[in-house]
Amino acid sequence: MEAFVVEFARYAERAIEAMAVLIIACAAVEAFIGVVRLVVTRAENAAKRAVWMQFAQWLVAGLTFQLAADIMSTTVAPSWQQLGQVGAIAAIRAFLTFTLDREIDGKLKMDATCR
Repeated sequence: MEAFVVEFARYAERAIEAMAVLIIACAAVEAFIGVVRLVVTRAENAAKRAVWMQFAQWLVAGLTFQLAADIMSTTVAPSWQQLGQVGAIAAIRAFLTFTLDREIDGKLKMDATCR
């Protein structure tokens, strides 16, 4: 039974990591297309900021999936060193997610007061 749980955790970790990569890759392509469109049309700063905010929201989603994969990997980590590495990576990703969330929230509040 333990071997099944370990194998399942490994497959789940890889699947969640693949989801994160897909989310971030699609978001990057979407943002790139948006930036090219903005350059061609010489859009105003508000439109540029909207593209950035949408990209940031997708990055938060991707980072959250990566954090989930990191947590999954701790269920099968064989050594304290690997647990420490996963913990450090998880902390960095959590910090990035936190700062992106704060920036998004700040922008939404600023937009609400400007209206």
